[in-house]
Amino acid sequence: MPKDKNAKRLRKIRQIRLRKKISGTPERPRLSVFRSLQHIYAQVIDDTTGRTLAAASSADANKEAGAPVTPKIAASSAVGKLVAERAKAEGITQVVFDRGGCKYHGRVKALAEATREAGLQF
Repeated sequence: MPKDKNAKRLRKIRQIRLRKKISGTPERPRLSVFRSLQHIYAQVIDDTTGRTLAAASSADANKEAGAPVTPKIAASSAVGKLVAERAKAEGITQVVFDRGGCKYHGRVKALAEATREAGLQF
């Protein structure tokens, strides 16, 4: 039996467990991260109104940089900088980090560190 047969289900369980503790408010919206095999996506969400205030993806970052394909960790860092710039343009300086059931490691960690360097606090 493959080890990752239930990986999606287990990630969803971890995500639900995290979301019990984390929610975005107008003062501190939630920075949600979704990681697929090829891309990474980040959204700044106000959970009280259900609105996405700022968003970025690795596809957006590649378009803006003009590079056709970048390594995944470099793309994650670019997404972190881009989402932080867009959030700061909306007047957001503090967020709550939601790693979406993924480990704080690799691409998720690179995105978080780039976001901090660009000026968002969490």
